[in-house]
Amino acid sequence: MKQVLYAVLFLVLGVFSGGRATNTKLKEVFSWKQLDYKFEDESARNLSLETGELIKEHNLPLGLEVWKDKVFITVPRWKSGVPSTLNYVPKNGSNSPELIPYPSWDFNNISNAENGTVIVNTFRVRADECDRLWVMDCGINNILGSSQQLSLPKILVFDLKTDKLIREYKLKPGSVKEDSFFANVVVDIANTETGCDSAFAYIPDLGSYGLIVYSWADNDSWRIKHHYFHFDPLAGNYHIGGINFQWTDGIFGLALSPPDAEGYKTLYFHPLSSTREFAVSTKIVQNKTIASDSYYEYKVLGSRGPNSQATASMVDQKSGVLFYTQVNKNGVGCWNPASGDYSADTNGLIATDNVTMVFPNDLKVDRDSNLWILTDRLPSFIYTHLDFNDTNFRVLSAPVQEIIEGTVCEQKK
Repeated sequence: MKQVLYAVLFLVLGVFSGGRATNTKLKEVFSWKQLDYKFEDESARNLSLETGELIKEHNLPLGLEVWKDKVFITVPRWKSGVPSTLNYVPKNGSNSPELIPYPSWDFNNISNAENGTVIVNTFRVRADECDRLWVMDCGINNILGSSQQLSLPKILVFDLKTDKLIREYKLKPGSVKEDSFFANVVVDIANTETGCDSAFAYIPDLGSYGLIVYSWADNDSWRIKHHYFHFDPLAGNYHIGGINFQWTDGIFGLALSPPDAEGYKTLYFHPLSSTREFAVSTKIVQNKTIASDSYYEYKVLGSRGPNSQATASMVDQKSGVLFYTQVNKNGVGCWNPASGDYSADTNGLIATDNVTMVFPNDLKVDRDSNLWILTDRLPSFIYTHLDFNDTNFRVLSAPVQEIIEGTVCEQKK
């Protein structure tokens, strides 16, 4: 597989303005020097270490989601020795909690892949308003090593109230291209009273520049193509802690606006290797007969400015503010659609820190309008090594209204 598989997020050490920029708004919730898991007992942990099922230095957190008293943490199987790819920790637990496999150890045991449904490898998950957890499983084990495709990419949906699997959907072989890589999922429910059974999931293919749309009601999916899903060749050069490399990652970040009068939303999207933001109505992408043939319905909003490549993004439904990671700037950016145009002037860098926010990898806004960020120093993990005497992984959080106060994204009264 070509280099694009490594991409699911990256980047940098870039915003030094005469010293270390300090984040004063986002508060640390969790931090780890090295990940560990909650085993049944110490003998089970020791056996996992002895057999190589657990190689601690190969475990790196990447995605997060918040649902009630749980904070979900994904640990992609970049390398061997990852015993569980989907996990959670109690929201009000210890500062460096052990990860608890979700929904169980068995569901995360890839040795069972031939005998039943398992979660092979997930990067990001999404909890919807109907208390369901959507898991996008890319199906590839040991990506940076032997790279085994153990299953077709698939969507797994769990009932969060019972922790039971309620649906499994494997992507159509025709929707999976040679360089396909699926590392994100966004769920669209127009109305929780009537829409739980008519939900849509949007899944970007960052490697082969497409968008998969899945309909819960029809249990069907289709692939959309568009020029705007491709990377910008002028924005594919990265510098990470002294390491220079190039990425060709396409459509990656997806975010949904509040619904309009018809119940449709604006789907904001951007390639990773790009500084531009785009948009299209969900009315277009939900119609498989016109989704790929409506070129002019896809809009260019504008550019965030130089070195503003972004990975994950999400809209706060109360304020309408769009948040996104700023990987080259060790921080988080925002844009308020009420400002009108989309430009470097109307986008704000609302939090940045050259130590605690190196490589902001995932971002979520919970139902109470709190912003959550996971940072993990992924470039060092891939290209050099992590210092496990240092804090490498963090989860940070702050109320949206506090973090946008005094910025260009603040609501004007």
